Amino acid sequence: MAEPLGAAVADTSACEGYDLIGDIHGCGLTLLRLLEKLGYTRRDGCYRHPSRKAIFVGDIIDRGPRIREALSTVKAMADAGEAHVIMGNHEYNALSYCTTDGVGAEKRYLRKRTPRNDRLIKETLEQFALHPDEWAGYLDWFMSLPLLLDFGHFRVVHACWDNELISQFLQRYPSGCIDLNFLKASADPSSYEHKVMDRLTRGTDLQLPDGVRIAGGDGFVRDFFRTKYWATDPQTYGDVVFQPDALPESVEDRPLTIAEQDQLTYYGPDEPMLFIGHYWLTGKPRRIRPNICCLDYSAVKYGKLVAYRLDDESEISEDKFVWVDVGKESQW
Repeated sequence: MAEPLGAAVADTSACEGYDLIGDIHGCGLTLLRLLEKLGYTRRDGCYRHPSRKAIFVGDIIDRGPRIREALSTVKAMADAGEAHVIMGNHEYNALSYCTTDGVGAEKRYLRKRTPRNDRLIKETLEQFALHPDEWAGYLDWFMSLPLLLDFGHFRVVHACWDNELISQFLQRYPSGCIDLNFLKASADPSSYEHKVMDRLTRGTDLQLPDGVRIAGGDGFVRDFFRTKYWATDPQTYGDVVFQPDALPESVEDRPLTIAEQDQLTYYGPDEPMLFIGHYWLTGKPRRIRPNICCLDYSAVKYGKLVAYRLDDESEISEDKFVWVDVGKESQW
């Protein structure tokens, strides 16, 4: 297996395959159950497989009851060269929430301390309240995580692979990792840096018509909806919506304007296999398309923590998903 573009990593020449693992969100014990189901055992301080390595697609933190345990497991594997890890929007949010702009006497946090933002990171900060130095160490580690991995025959990003934007980004940051100046600049919604972080870690979206809002299952009300970036010749809102929450019937059949169609990114069927997380899918794990696979199956909402066992195939196979169910009776 070749080393990927987008990260400085340990030698992977002995690796016979990869296990790509979806959004953990603090389900630390569930992660151990999945690793053991995949044949990983704890040796010399971390979970290892005799012939495979893991790839985590981001969003290790927030929401779940065992965030410290999840981070400890994943980072130990990464430090030992047994796993790759990319940044999700929740790691990015944490960095922005805990970093100030460093300007003026009244320094401001890059991510505003609003009730919504406070709520998203609440469990993480509570679980690290008695471990501030440990949390500071993890924040430093988050800064070292690449936004993407490109192995040639397959790619990994948390939410959206935008070829043009990623090409531009890698010209400036060939490691795929941001720095502090990039992080600070991304706080400006009009900046190039914000566009990179928003697109790669949160995906694409469209604004809903004036006065239309969606009350999501997560308790937040939004005036936009998440969109597919693989729809061929989409004509209506319903052709591109990609989120757990349905669109209101009044806009499902609304035609896309030319301007809205121009906003849509497209990942074609002939591109390398792409593995993502982020989108809170439910049900039995399956591929989106022969070359696109989402691994987020809502583990922290009592769904499934999902892995895909990748070997040398060139097309995603639906018989290679492995998962652990997260029942309400579990300890996560």
